[in-house]
Amino acid sequence: MVGWRGGVLAAMFASACGCCCADAQEHQSGAVPCGGETVARGTVSRIIDGRTFVLDDGREVRLAGIEVPSLLAPGGAGAKDALDALTGGDDVVLRRAEIPKDRYGRLVGYAYAVRDGDELFTQGEMISSGFARVGGDVGIRACSVDLLGREGSARRAKLGLWADSYYVTLHAETPAEVLAQRGRFALVEGRVVSVRESGATIYVNFGRRWSEDFAVTILKRNARRFAAAGLDVQGLAGRRVRVRGWIEERGAGGSPHIEADHPEQIEVDDRN
Repeated sequence: MVGWRGGVLAAMFASACGCCCADAQEHQSGAVPCGGETVARGTVSRIIDGRTFVLDDGREVRLAGIEVPSLLAPGGAGAKDALDALTGGDDVVLRRAEIPKDRYGRLVGYAYAVRDGDELFTQGEMISSGFARVGGDVGIRACSVDLLGREGSARRAKLGLWADSYYVTLHAETPAEVLAQRGRFALVEGRVVSVRESGATIYVNFGRRWSEDFAVTILKRNARRFAAAGLDVQGLAGRRVRVRGWIEERGAGGSPHIEADHPEQIEVDDRN
């Protein structure tokens, strides 16, 4: 078992360093800015899926800040194996996340596996090796910057999930294809055409046909989060962005949209 776990870890690190060595070295050096005070310690006794494990005292832990495939989805079994290689049988430190528990009573936090006195950042390694994507609710600006940087390196190198067409980034210019993925967590890229307000909602529009084209919706009560993170929502018009979140449909037979509650869901990318 030890040899198998070591082999998986070696493959993860080799693939990550071989394609994006400079980024990996930068992320692995120094403290990773994810998580607050320690909320739990224990030994990982069982891996449930690529995001969930059980401690030896029976407490169930859900990793914060990431999205991984379900066990039945492409890449789901690989994500579970990766988490097992990173934490299975190890002592872990769980640090506070924005939400301490989910609705099922599971502890939610940032996990660090303790090895030879060092702490291995579990979420960071899962993302760096392409077995997980950054979620839409990291909540801590410094943490989201770190994780998005890791994801960008893995995505460009086509590591893990990024080598599978199932996880290809969608194009806002083809709203029918985006809508076909409703109910899934996905990344969508495109150029913002306009930003409009209506009632309690801000609409970031990627087309001129509001009833058909893709849009991002932001509740006005959440707008202060974006401003605090330095993201000028009104200034997105004309800029190319990458959005992450759950694809939803506005009304029966309506247009696709993603509701953005946190600024890390929107990345500005003017390179194209």
